[in-house]
Amino acid sequence: MKIGFFVFANMTQLDFTGPLQVLGRAPDADVSVIARSLAPVKTDGALTLLPTHDVTTAPDLDLVCVPGGFGIDAVARDDVSIEFLRRQGAQAQYVTSVCTGALILGAAGLLTGRRATTHWAYHDLLTLFGAEPVKQRVVRDANLFTGGGVTAGIDFALTILGEIAGADYARTVQLGLEYDPHPPWNSGHPDTADPAALAAARKRYATAVAKTRAAFSQAPDKR
Repeated sequence: MKIGFFVFANMTQLDFTGPLQVLGRAPDADVSVIARSLAPVKTDGALTLLPTHDVTTAPDLDLVCVPGGFGIDAVARDDVSIEFLRRQGAQAQYVTSVCTGALILGAAGLLTGRRATTHWAYHDLLTLFGAEPVKQRVVRDANLFTGGGVTAGIDFALTILGEIAGADYARTVQLGLEYDPHPPWNSGHPDTADPAALAAARKRYATAVAKTRAAFSQAPDKR
């Protein structure tokens, strides 16, 4: 199975590395890391990625995955990247995203009339692309799989792995990764977070969400 992750500058590395760790263990997985060019891609942390392919040399993918991060605003304005994802999404068996990567799928015209999720702070922006926002950690609509924010990418990838290789195989991979989260606080979702923490998070994201809304209003399929 040819699995391709589309990476870009200032992306959230865990959106990519979490699903990579899971989906890279799919039977006969052939994983590509694809970017606009072959130049190193700096993430939002200290990690820099080396693409294996650019958009002109990438193979036809069975599964295409788009992570998120603050760098999505620049991708929204890049016709070459959007057209690449539109082309891959039209023929892939699985079209997928983690976090705000869903908005890039939307800009490529791949969310119209579909149920989807994304990071909670950006949820309402899914309607820009004719999608139906669903407040779940992982949402499937036919061959479209979308995951919520950042750490949801692991749940998302295990869900897809179960689809590809069966639940028993996916459970074994989960055990091998010792994915058994017990966070110290029940503050991972707006519905359960302390009101003060939620207010602080909303304030933190307000400017970024406004910039993203403006950027995606000018995405190629909106022009």
